[in-house]
Amino acid sequence: MNRILKKEFLSENVFRMIVESPRIAQSRKAGNFVIVRLDEGGERIPLTVADADVEKGTITLIVQKVGCTSAKMSKLSEGDFIQDIVGPLGQPTHIENFGTVLCAGGGVGIAPLYPIVQALKRAGNKVITILAARSADLVILEKEMREFSDEVIVMTDDGSYGKKGLVTQGMEEVLQREKVDQSVVVGPAVMMKFAALTTQKYNVPTMASLNTIMVDGTGMCGACRCSVGDKTQFVCVDGPEFDAHQINFDEMIQRLNAYKEVEQAAYQQYLQNENN
Repeated sequence: MNRILKKEFLSENVFRMIVESPRIAQSRKAGNFVIVRLDEGGERIPLTVADADVEKGTITLIVQKVGCTSAKMSKLSEGDFIQDIVGPLGQPTHIENFGTVLCAGGGVGIAPLYPIVQALKRAGNKVITILAARSADLVILEKEMREFSDEVIVMTDDGSYGKKGLVTQGMEEVLQREKVDQSVVVGPAVMMKFAALTTQKYNVPTMASLNTIMVDGTGMCGACRCSVGDKTQFVCVDGPEFDAHQINFDEMIQRLNAYKEVEQAAYQQYLQNENN
């Protein structure tokens, strides 16, 4: 169980794995995630289920190599096994026929956006998708997104592909030209903050999928807590999606940065050990 059937790199540090996991494949919905542990005593990391095939009993995980566990995961090969995959966890995305939906994904946040775009299109929505990355080589899942989107706009910081500019500039272009009934944003916290501020100007309801620090994924540890309006919410059980206009992104960003130095030191030690 949890055997890796296929692995490929989508960019230098982002890779896709198709893994045997029939029970999760059968019950997973858009917005759900899993907790992965590579081996006995390994770190638990949350990963979005980017896709699933019920007939084949597989799920698709898309991972960015940013730390020790994701780096170890990137070295696994087809035929290798992942010790534990727990899920599906979290609340599924609320899907209905809203009308016109603007979906914006930044960096590896494009991966969790993909199943949401799929579900929204299947529900009859007009889906306009914006994919944003620093450069052309970091744009992922464009072909897959085009299959389920009425329009795809690609934004790159350096202008090496698509249009030059930030995700918010692409969003403004759409919001100024037509009525949007709902928006979904997924990506780095600072990107979601400014995307939410952009849609707020146009009074467009907006949902953000959060990527907070997470340990057990069942609401026990409290590591993933965030402030939404006047309430403390737990991303793993109450989310991961919330009203983007109510999220305290500044607090969330501060919490995300709390362990940056420790994480970087551990990763550097891992790289040093790998090279010796």
